[in-house]
This record gives sequence, C-alpha cells and structure tokens, in this order.
Amino acid sequence: MRAYRVLIPALAVLAACSDPVATSTAQVPPLAQPTRAAPGDALTMKSSFAPVVKRAAPAVVNISSKRLVRQRADPFWEMFGMGAPRDRVQGSLGSGVIVRADGVIVTNNHVVEGGQEITVALADRREFIARVLLADPRTDLAVLKIDVGSERLPVMAIDDSGETQVGDLVLAIGDPFGVGQTVTNGIVSALNRTADPNGDAANAYIQTDAAINPGNSGGALVDMDGDLIGVNSFILSRSGTSSGVGFAVPAAIVRRVVETAAGGGVAVVRPWLGARTQTVTGEIARSMGLSTPQGAMVADIWPSGPAARAGLKQGDVIVSVDGRPVVDAAAVSYAISSRRPGDSIRLGVRRGTGEQTLTLRAEAPPATPAKDEQVISGRNPFDGATVVNLSPAVADQLGLDPFIGRGVLVTNIGRGFAMNAGLRPGDLVKKVNGRDVGSVRDLMATIGGGGSQWQVTIERGGKEITGNFRT
Repeated sequence: MRAYRVLIPALAVLAACSDPVATSTAQVPPLAQPTRAAPGDALTMKSSFAPVVKRAAPAVVNISSKRLVRQRADPFWEMFGMGAPRDRVQGSLGSGVIVRADGVIVTNNHVVEGGQEITVALADRREFIARVLLADPRTDLAVLKIDVGSERLPVMAIDDSGETQVGDLVLAIGDPFGVGQTVTNGIVSALNRTADPNGDAANAYIQTDAAINPGNSGGALVDMDGDLIGVNSFILSRSGTSSGVGFAVPAAIVRRVVETAAGGGVAVVRPWLGARTQTVTGEIARSMGLSTPQGAMVADIWPSGPAARAGLKQGDVIVSVDGRPVVDAAAVSYAISSRRPGDSIRLGVRRGTGEQTLTLRAEAPPATPAKDEQVISGRNPFDGATVVNLSPAVADQLGLDPFIGRGVLVTNIGRGFAMNAGLRPGDLVKKVNGRDVGSVRDLMATIGGGGSQWQVTIERGGKEITGNFRT
C-alpha cells in the first residue's frame, strides 16, 4: 500500500514526487556550451527549472515502511478450534526531505505510522534503516534519523521567513507511485488553508496546483531558491490522483517539529491563546461596524491564561498577529501554535471603534489536573475504554476545544463492553449511577464496587446523553 491520504467531502474524494551528439568540422567551429545558473527572472524561468532541481533534488529521499499485521482466521472455523491467525507484511511508500547533514529527515507521520522497519533510499540509491525520533500525528509530521557515520549528506534549507506569496512558482519533488524521484511544477494557489483532514483548526496549509500523487506524501514543496517551504501532505481529488489541489505543511511548522526532535523532545509543545474565539461573519461585522468580515472575535477567556494577562477582553476582535492580517479564528489559532514557547507575539485588536496592539507571551496550555490515563477492564460499561483527566493540555493534544470543560474523557475504545455500550472517543463522562464523575479516580472508585445495573451520563457534541446498561 502506498502512503497518501484520501479525503472524502460531498461529491469528492480527498487523497492527506540522449545526450546530444555534437559534430564539428574545420569549417564549422564547435558550439559553445551554455552556462546554467539559477533563473533570475520570469523569462529565464520559462526556459528550465533544472538549476533549482539540481540544488534541491539530492536532499529528497524515498521512504518505505513495513509492519506485521496479524490477520484472524475465519471466525466460523475458530469456533471449532480450526485455523490460526496469520501474520502478513503491510507496507507503505512515501517521500522525505533531509534537513540536517547528519541524517535527520522529515516526512509525513502517515508514511511511517506503525512501521516496524523503515527504509530510506537516498537520491543516489543507497539504502539505510531509519529510526523515528519524533512522530506528531496532529501536524502529520515525523522526524527520522539514519546513521551515515561522519558523512555529510546534501541538505535542503527550511525557509520559514513567511515571504511566500500566492502566485509564487514552486516545485513538488517526491516519489509518486514508486516510479522514482519525480519533479512537478506549479504555483502557490493559496496560503493558510485551514481545512484539515482531521478537522484540526490549529493547522493551516499551503495550497498548490503542482501535481501531487500517491507516494509524494512527505516530499518537498520547493521555492525557486531551492529551499523547503512545505512538506506535501494530502490532496483533494475525485479520482484519487492529482487534480491540482494539493496541500503542504508550512515550513514554520516543519521547523518547530524538527527543532523539537533535534533537541531530544518527544512531543511538540504548542502555545495557545488562552481564549475561545469565533470567526467574524458578515452579520457580526455589520453589528460591530467592521468594513469587512475578517478576524476572530474573543468569546471567552481562560482565567489567568496568556490572553487574560495580555489584556484581551470578551468582544475584542483580533485582526492581525505580528503585523500579518488574519481572516478567521483558525488562522489566529495556527499563528499562535506555530510559535515557540516564550516568544512575544503582537496582537492587533479592534476594541469598540478603535484599534490597539497587545503583547502576548506564548506558553503551553496548563497540564493540570494530571492526565492519569487508565485502560478500564472488568464487568462494567467502560470495559475496554481508555480514559484520561481532561485538561487544556490534553484537549490541545487531541485537537479538542480546551473550553469544553473538565472531567473524564474517553480517548479510545478497545474490545470490550464499552464498544457494545456505544461509547466513543471524545465522550466526556459526567455521571455513573447518579454520582458525579470529576476525575479518573472518581470513575475508578464508582465502578470498583461492581454491580450489574448501570446508568451512565456522558456529554457528546455539547449534549448530555444517559444510557442504562446491564453487565
């Protein structure tokens, strides 16, 4: 199986890279060989992208990942003790980019997720076994390391200057369909696209019409300086192949993930605003006297959080971050989360009829109460469920709204009664047998008494649901 993401909206399938023979005679002097250089203007660009490719392509690699999957025998034969589970090898193919000369490579997380053997093939066809330094499903990025000894590999520089503009020429380099390194060209179609395959508003993408196909995942989106401006991640398509609507993780996020991995971190710390915001609609803009429906209105503020200390108030409209206009709430969330903890961030704020600039200190969301992750077993409605204490840090890690409240969150459903009871990841446990549940410890104490009759109240999608069960 080749690694790429297929996204499905209504009516569409969404899919998160002769030598010339010269003759000369005494009468005809030999032709001078042209000098190749990086193109300096649009006219030169129309001639060839070769100088850019020559600089960038050696740093793009092919990645293959293999894992053993246990396949159950037919349940009918298992009833009679016949047949046994069989192991089969499942593989995926993708691309990656060398970002450090000592063998540090960035790719998409979905290319290597679950992989037990990851092989990296360099542009010169040498192969190395890689290990995962960091995997970040939320950004769909993973950082790998191969052992090249004292050798210095070709590197692609990460350009997170923020100077990329809509209309800029770009190249996509990767290994589509496993045919070998391939280069396609196009332009930047849009910036800060916040439509995410996982529904995560904290991600924003570069959109491009450069052809991206299965196997391009994890490959490079390159500017005309030969620098990395994004990691190709997914496409929109009715056919499952490129239709000119591809998305790449921006270089600012790539650098944050690579820096975290290189520094020995196992998880990316994302700063948060500490406020709940909503996109300014046309109706909100008219009611507030705004000329255009752009920005994010502050609807709620976390006590003693970054927004509160910066002086933000309910009703404020954030119109820019560090001098760059923001169009909606997702753009604000992305701009904050892509910064490093400790950074100072300038917020342009519309308050009443005036505008002012506030300074926010970037910091991670609080991790209290402690996560206290538990996998529940036994004769109770939560058998097979994984639960944690909900905190802003946990909510951020899972891509949830930190303002949904506190309590016990279901994060996974394994085999057990919980699956039959209809519990789902994301459910917030409120009560069990009439008793309030405020923590994992409360839940464990409540179900520890046993019993066969259970009444469980959960919150799902903002609504409370109560169910009665017999175990």
